Amino acid sequence: MEEPRKRARPGRAPAPAGRTSRPRQAEVARLAGVSQATVSLVLGARKQGATISEETRRKVLDAVRALGYVPDPAASRLAAARNNLLGVFSFTSTFPTDVQHSYYPFLVGVEQEAAARGYDLVLFTGSSTGGAGAAGPNALARVRLADGCLFLGRHAPAEELRRLVADGFPVVHLGRRDELEGLAWVGADYISASQEVVAHLAALGHRRIVLIREDDEAPASTDREHGFLKGLEEAGLPGGPAAVFRSADPERELTAERLRGWLDEGVTAFVAEETDTGDAWRALHGAAHFVGIDCPRDASLALLGSPPPDLAEEPVPTGFDIPRPQLGAAAVRMLAALVSGEAAAEPLVACTFRPGSTAGPAPARY
Repeated sequence: MEEPRKRARPGRAPAPAGRTSRPRQAEVARLAGVSQATVSLVLGARKQGATISEETRRKVLDAVRALGYVPDPAASRLAAARNNLLGVFSFTSTFPTDVQHSYYPFLVGVEQEAAARGYDLVLFTGSSTGGAGAAGPNALARVRLADGCLFLGRHAPAEELRRLVADGFPVVHLGRRDELEGLAWVGADYISASQEVVAHLAALGHRRIVLIREDDEAPASTDREHGFLKGLEEAGLPGGPAAVFRSADPERELTAERLRGWLDEGVTAFVAEETDTGDAWRALHGAAHFVGIDCPRDASLALLGSPPPDLAEEPVPTGFDIPRPQLGAAAVRMLAALVSGEAAAEPLVACTFRPGSTAGPAPARY
C-alpha cells in the first residue's frame, strides 16, 4: 500500500534536496551576489531607502526560489518591533569608559551620532558570560536585545559574529574584518598612513628602518605592516622579514642588546605600531631610553598611531593620528542603515600625518 504524501507546511517552500535546515537570508545574498541589506530591502518591499534595480531584484528573487527561502515569521515580527536601541560591545576586560583609554574617542563619536539620529545606546560589558572577551555559543546572545550592535576590539569571536550575521541581525565591526563574509565594518586606512610615515623617514635620509609590532594577526596590525613594507618598497629600501620584529611580549623581548645590535648594523629609524596595550611603543621607547639614544640625533622613532596614556607627556612622536570620533560616527551611520534595511557603505577613513619631534635626518655616519 502506497504511503500518503506528507503535506508541506502552509507558507513554507520545500527545502532543497539533501537539506533539512531553513535557508538563511545570508545564503540568499551570497547566491544573488548582493549584500544582505539589499535582500532585506527587496523582500521587505520598502518604498523608502535605496533604489533597487530590476536586475538586482530579479537576482534576489531567483535566489529565493532556488533556495526555497521564506522569511522567519519570528524574525519578521522582531524586525517590525524596533525600539531605537543600538548596542555597543567591547572585547576588553572592562568597558573603555576612562577618558585616557584608546577606545574612548570612538565612543564619543558613537554617542554623538546615535543621539543625532534619535537612538539610545545599550552598553554590553559581557559580565554575564565571564567577561567581555569570553567566547562560547551564547557569548553574544544578549546583544539581540538591541535593534543592532556595534562591536569594537582587536580579537572578537569570529564564530559568534558569523552566527549573528547569518541570522540577519544588524552588526557592524569597528575596524577591518573582511575575513568574515557578510560582516559590515568601518575602518581607518592604516596602509596609506603607514606608507606616508615611511616615505617621511626615507626623505630624511634613513636607509635602514625596522618595524616593532605585536605577534598576532589582528587586521589593524596586518594593515600597518603591509603599509610599512609597501613604503619601504616604494622608497627602494630593504624590506622582508629582517625589517619586521614581531614579539608576543615586546617589553621583555625588545632588549637593549637587540637595539644596540640594530644600530651597529646601520639601522637609523625604528617604527612601532599602536595597539590597545601600547606594548610595542612602550618597549621601543624604554629600550631607546636605556641605551641612551638621543632622539632624533642618534636615531629616529615613529609611531603608527597615538602613544599610550602613560607616555603622552613625552615628546610628541612622529607618526599619524587615527580619527577615532569620525570612525565611531561612521559605524553608527552604517548600523542605522542596516537596521532600517537600507544599503550601507562607508569608505575607509583617512588618518592624519603627525610631524612630531622624534624623527630627524639620518646620522651622518650612515
